[in-house]
Amino acid sequence: MEATLALLQDPAAWAALATLVAMEIVLGIDNLIFISILTNKLPIEMREKARKIGISLALLMRLGLLATIAFIVTLTQPLFTVLGHGLSWRDLILIAGGGFLVWKATREIHQHVTAAEEGEEGGTTKAVHSFAAAIGQILVLDLVFSIDSIITAVGMTEHVQIMFVAVIAAVMAMLFAATPLANFINRNPTIVMLALAFLMMIGMTLIAEGLGTHVPKGYIYTAMAFSAAVEGLNMLARQRRRQRRAAREAGEASEVREIR
Repeated sequence: MEATLALLQDPAAWAALATLVAMEIVLGIDNLIFISILTNKLPIEMREKARKIGISLALLMRLGLLATIAFIVTLTQPLFTVLGHGLSWRDLILIAGGGFLVWKATREIHQHVTAAEEGEEGGTTKAVHSFAAAIGQILVLDLVFSIDSIITAVGMTEHVQIMFVAVIAAVMAMLFAATPLANFINRNPTIVMLALAFLMMIGMTLIAEGLGTHVPKGYIYTAMAFSAAVEGLNMLARQRRRQRRAAREAGEASEVREIR
């Protein structure tokens, strides 16, 4: 109790908490995009429930991992060497997670393009995930991101209490933003392809990190922000074209009525 009170009075602890919360939220963007795309493949009535359950279970898993933080830190110890690079459990998890993300993004892109072609020919799209499969995949990917973020957090603060609060705050933010983001992605098909491209890039980054090549996160998120800004301009341009077309059609209809 005394240690907790001391932390509450320590400005450095508050600064570490703010930094960790910001880091967890930024890292959670990747996970949130994946969750949005994954749950949008479910029937409409199951989507929000899947998001809430998946994120809630992910929170419990992260808190459980924090409780075993002494073990998590040991995952950075090399197990064996390949081509002069020592691979640890963390590296193997990042490589496996990155490979899963690349495979999943590629598969979703293929299904998205195929569904669009079938739609043009009168075909119908269909959900490809079961509820349990969606929850399972959410947890698998969250495990990868959780281990990486916890190891990063250890280098920023030694206080587990701060890590617990940061994780809870970040996951609550994810829970709040999950449904609006998923609905936005669902309403804009071009955003789906952009988000899948983000996931593929993140997957390749995880593989590179696992193989010992550090990719600064700033580069990744700057590229994502730039691409999102360009797509935002494209969406604005499309909206204006629709408005002009609607105004023109309304004017033509008015002229027809006047002639009659």
